[in-house]
Amino acid sequence: MIVGLTGKNGSGKGEVVNFLSQAGFIASSLSDILREELKNRQKRVTRTNLIALGKELRETHGLSVLADKMLLKIQPDKNFVIDSIRNPAEVKALKKLKNFYLIDITATEKVRFARVKKRKRENDPKTLREFRRLERAETHSKDPASQQLIQTAKLSDFKVANNGTLDQFQNRLRHTIQKISQLIKRPGWDEYFMNIALQVALRSNCIKRKVASVLVKDRRIIATGYNGTPRGIKNCNEGGCPRCNDLVSSGTQLGECFCSHAEE
Repeated sequence: MIVGLTGKNGSGKGEVVNFLSQAGFIASSLSDILREELKNRQKRVTRTNLIALGKELRETHGLSVLADKMLLKIQPDKNFVIDSIRNPAEVKALKKLKNFYLIDITATEKVRFARVKKRKRENDPKTLREFRRLERAETHSKDPASQQLIQTAKLSDFKVANNGTLDQFQNRLRHTIQKISQLIKRPGWDEYFMNIALQVALRSNCIKRKVASVLVKDRRIIATGYNGTPRGIKNCNEGGCPRCNDLVSSGTQLGECFCSHAEE
């Protein structure tokens, strides 16, 4: 499961990361890519610098540049939570991942501003007027390379409100993750057994073709088999079957073929 997070400043995205990390999710953030680049440039990691660098990279390398870099880090067989998704192009790129779902974390302006003041970060706005000014730049820009939180939120699969207590918020998150779990697709039984047959076929030693069979009763595997020379005879790919190793035409000299069928 890959969970992406978007939301306005002070909405509580960090709490989601903490909550899912404790549940075993691997935490990552598009902003981490920007922080690393700022450090390489020997610049201070401030909110203003992060926003400016994000815009610069999108203009230079494409709107999905941060998401494209994140795709290289994701391990699809593990659970990830990705924070700081702020542009629609980033969502579209991450949607290439199987089982990716975007959650928009919401809270009222009053609640969010109170949280921002409480955390007392050096570069956070100190007044409501400044808070609103910065937020308009993050939400209403017409520049496609800038942050576009409103348009990004429209692409979310789920919305989780965070106006109450932490326990209430975590309960909503838990319920949302349960909903996502139910959406994850599993292969049907026929597809499941056919995929096993494909793997079994890789064990074939026949140099002409590789096939396999899986015998099933009541959705339980009874036996598997693949084509090749019988036990006691040298493997086909080691010269055990004269017909296959003579590379004769298909359908000819079948009486000389030592290879057994997969079902045998």
